[in-house]
Amino acid sequence: MKEYYIQLFSPHGLIRYHEPEIGRDKDTGGQVKYVLELLETLSQHPQVRKADLFTRKIIDKRVAPDYGKDIETVNDKARIVRITCGGNNYRQKESLWDHLDEFVDRTIQFIEHEKDMPDVVHGHYADGIYIAGQLSEVFGIPFFATAHSLGRNKKNILLQQGMTEEKINEKFNMQRRIKEEEKYLETADAIITSTNYIIEDQYKLYDNKALGKFHVIPPGVNSHIFFPFYRLDMPSYNLTLEQEQALYRVNSEIERFLFQPAKPLVLSIGRADKRKNFETIIQAYGQDKELQAMANLAIFAGVRKDISQMPPDEQEILTNLLLLLDKYDLYGKMAIPKKNDPKFEVPEIYRIAARKKGVFVNATPGENFGLTIVEAAGCGLPVIASPTGGPKEIIENSNNGILVDVEDPAAIAAALKKIIADQSLWEEYSGNGIKASTQDYSWETHANKYVELLSKVLEGKHTGEKSYVPKTAYGKKLSAAQMAFVSDIDGTLFEEDNTEGLGELLQWIKNNREKMIFGVASGRNRQLTLDGLHSKNIKDFDVLICSAGSEIYYTDKLIPDYGYENYINRQWKREELKRVLESFKGIHLQGPDAQWPFKLSYYVDEDFTRTDLQNLYKFLNDRKLRAKILLTENRYLDLLPFRSGKGSAVRYLSNKWKLPLEKFITAGNSGNDIDMVRGRIRGIVVANYSAEMQALKNNRQAYFARQPLAKGVLEGIHHYTSQDDFND
Repeated sequence: MKEYYIQLFSPHGLIRYHEPEIGRDKDTGGQVKYVLELLETLSQHPQVRKADLFTRKIIDKRVAPDYGKDIETVNDKARIVRITCGGNNYRQKESLWDHLDEFVDRTIQFIEHEKDMPDVVHGHYADGIYIAGQLSEVFGIPFFATAHSLGRNKKNILLQQGMTEEKINEKFNMQRRIKEEEKYLETADAIITSTNYIIEDQYKLYDNKALGKFHVIPPGVNSHIFFPFYRLDMPSYNLTLEQEQALYRVNSEIERFLFQPAKPLVLSIGRADKRKNFETIIQAYGQDKELQAMANLAIFAGVRKDISQMPPDEQEILTNLLLLLDKYDLYGKMAIPKKNDPKFEVPEIYRIAARKKGVFVNATPGENFGLTIVEAAGCGLPVIASPTGGPKEIIENSNNGILVDVEDPAAIAAALKKIIADQSLWEEYSGNGIKASTQDYSWETHANKYVELLSKVLEGKHTGEKSYVPKTAYGKKLSAAQMAFVSDIDGTLFEEDNTEGLGELLQWIKNNREKMIFGVASGRNRQLTLDGLHSKNIKDFDVLICSAGSEIYYTDKLIPDYGYENYINRQWKREELKRVLESFKGIHLQGPDAQWPFKLSYYVDEDFTRTDLQNLYKFLNDRKLRAKILLTENRYLDLLPFRSGKGSAVRYLSNKWKLPLEKFITAGNSGNDIDMVRGRIRGIVVANYSAEMQALKNNRQAYFARQPLAKGVLEGIHHYTSQDDFND
């Protein structure tokens, strides 16, 4: 029986297994609960040998130190792995997009260090999906996606609320999110959704919907936690100490608000979010005296300490709830507790309401799923919810409640009175909900379907079925490489029509392809570099470094290394550099073909001297602008991000793919090759080198070949590969 290693990705939340802070803020809602329960349940499946949940490492005095631990053990087959990206401080998820490539790179390094390749990577929310999609391409493994919510839908809601498109993009990084959502519809091997509603209503807004490989696998409830209310009365059942304490705390917390705590309890639970529609529930209760006589009301709106210290949107919501309590004079009839522990207290809240013959209200209109509905059902609590979205599918399938217009207080009140007043109806809904939660909406059922889907996708990968999206898997080769050879092109491998020795060099590369990374590096932009390579029939490369070391691509598919872009982008102010250099004498901007986002290229005057170059450094330093300046053949001047350059690219590759610099052989002939052929790298300088390379004569690691071009490169390769310390 095949056993699988599953990696889940949810980078943005404050995620911990022990005492998770569900509802702490808008980034710690249902998705965090979902991925934690999915992780634990998958790890318990007999065909899963290991499951890891990757999230962001946070070291911030505003949050618990638990979030700064590299690894948290859940059980003997499950872990939470925390990856650093974007610094240590806690960030809201919308601000993480510019740092996700760092997350990808560090995850690659983690996988290489562990020497354990996952069988599938599964991204949650658009940011986690982006990470999983990148890793899927790198290692050639299947890629699952679960959106939880979609950008186009959120954008439309925000536009309706009066927010401008510009503000939406600025605050939520919406354009980038939607672009990624369109992309994974093409590239994901499976898109797991909770309901058909998500596919038909939410994804219909996307151009690539028809390409999506959708699979409806509803999440579930943990039956060991969300069990029927009557089990406590069974003589064979004993409460654990944690359950006893949770039951006592919750009961005390609710009853301290109420004059007649024995009455049925109308309940709603969720974070302090406008879409949870708590205000309409209070209006429904406050405007109906008959309902007030029949039942009490309890609203658990997230976790709060001091409302004045909370984010403005949450302040507004909680303040409005308290104002409504006062408006309808619901003192003694309505409870609005400050907090709840999701692991132990929330299940007891449902069961308390069920024992009191109460009703749960989910008033979110058009919710994608409605996990609280399933949790309430598992505890035997009937439900009222919206006739749209996921709640409609759940209640129609389970027959455990009533669908009403949740924007209509009178409709909510009427449905509540109907269920509370009819004991037989209450019992029917309660029993149906318990049955559905064990058969259709259990995590065990979800895990079985998940593993069955994974087996099918992996079988398609090996048989070449269309259900599997082919990946390059270039990362597997780079991770396993024993050495690397990276060479400049013009003036090093060949010079215009002079290709002497190139055939022999290419044959050596071909003979060593299984164990070696072959890369080319050029000052040209990508297209000009490719044109030069193709003109000499050089196509089979693993890495392409171009634009003077400001871009890295992999394979002939030219897959960009976004992590490198993120790495070199620090303190790069291209437009400001271009503007101020208009006044610097002796340099002239090259044409558009020579320019690139991470490269500014100029010609210099014939009388341009070293003093002029020193003045240029001072000119930029006085204006606090940082750039790497490369002067080649005293004719071409390139300004690059301070962290870039051919040498920086090679060192970045060494770090990313865990191949020591001592295992790199590089070759060059001109000034922009200097930082690539010095240091711990085994550098080759061909005999036809330019004057700038003379500075490396005293560098013991730089081998000056007696022969020019490809012949000199091959001479240098034989020099290094004959050394024992290189082959060790």
